[in-house]
Amino acid sequence: MQNLTETTGKRMNGYVAAFGFVLLLAANAWLINFMAVNAAGIYMWVEIPLFLLTFTYLFGFFIVQPNESKVLILFGKYVGSVRNDGFWWVNPFTIAKHVSLRIRNFNSEKIKVNDLHGNPIEIAAVVVWRVVDSAKALFDVENFEEFVAVQSETAIRGLASEYPYDGGDENLASLRGNPQEIADHLKRELQTRLEVAGVEVTESRISHLAYAQEIAQAMLRRQQAQAIIAARRKIVEGAVGMVDDALRMLSENKIVELDEDKKATMVNNLMVALVSESEAQPIINTGTLYQ
Repeated sequence: MQNLTETTGKRMNGYVAAFGFVLLLAANAWLINFMAVNAAGIYMWVEIPLFLLTFTYLFGFFIVQPNESKVLILFGKYVGSVRNDGFWWVNPFTIAKHVSLRIRNFNSEKIKVNDLHGNPIEIAAVVVWRVVDSAKALFDVENFEEFVAVQSETAIRGLASEYPYDGGDENLASLRGNPQEIADHLKRELQTRLEVAGVEVTESRISHLAYAQEIAQAMLRRQQAQAIIAARRKIVEGAVGMVDDALRMLSENKIVELDEDKKATMVNNLMVALVSESEAQPIINTGTLYQ
């Protein structure tokens, strides 16, 4: 397989070439007039080739717009590309194929795939790309636009299977918890796949991420339970700190002397008051009947 790399093709300024075309037209007109005035039909053998040359010369003109490229092919051989915008002329037998160098977006369809833990999820991504090598884009792959679409979907599937949807371990990256890391990983993977087609990936990001419908409700309940557990853990940690501060302040300020049993009772009452979801109702102890 021959791998081509873009080179600069030979061309002539179109306005200079247009002046040459005018000279050819003038030569045709003069010769036709000369034959008509002098009845010199014998010069027809000169006029016919000259007319064909003038007609063929016209097919060498083309225009290149900004962020576009013309890939030049002469008798089946790649002879270079023209990126500079403007009015140009090349060999009339050269075929100039258009390749856009503008930035494009590819929005993938929602793909159903299993994540690292085997949970079915729906994922989609947007890929921003452009052609940077027109020769590779045109000759190294059959259809570079279709190639980008297929390789992008393949990379998205591979990415989803390498990460969990929502990681429980803080040291493990997840699709939902680390969007920037996932985007960078996807960009690197796409660039490796699309380099053969002369394509540069400018940006790639996940545009849709959700559990599949058949497990969405169950996963939602699991997420809610995890959130409740995490909130409870924070509440308990805070309550323990507050109780510890209260006991230490009572002891340091010598407000009251508590034995171990009374400390346990106080800790129990404070924990109930601080951790309970409903408002605690204090009970005032006024003493006992027997002192």
